[in-house]
Amino acid sequence: DTGARTSCLHAQRLEEFLRDGKPWIRFWLKPLRQLKVNEICCEAPVLEYRNVTDSGGNTKLRPVIETHLRMGDNTWKIELTLNNRRSMKFRMLVGRTAMEGLLAIDPAKSFTLGRMPY
Repeated sequence: DTGARTSCLHAQRLEEFLRDGKPWIRFWLKPLRQLKVNEICCEAPVLEYRNVTDSGGNTKLRPVIETHLRMGDNTWKIELTLNNRRSMKFRMLVGRTAMEGLLAIDPAKSFTLGRMPY
């Protein structure tokens, strides 16, 4: 969804806590909904909390973390909000700010980097 400004990752549960007096978040991922894979527990420092408006016009305060995104042979840092995307087709949305100046989108093509092996 190149129209979205902010990238978002599906997180099953969110637990906020302090580590050395700074805000952190613990979250659980289930990377592929088709597989009966256990959830993966992750932790990251919280950069900030940001109001994000979804495609339905609803605004919600979400935690923002920084992580690395790898596409093909390229890896770069992006900001990512955490939110429940259970009803969405894809577990992650890469927003236009994460792609800006790095990627060109061809809307006529799909899976140009290949499909995930199951």
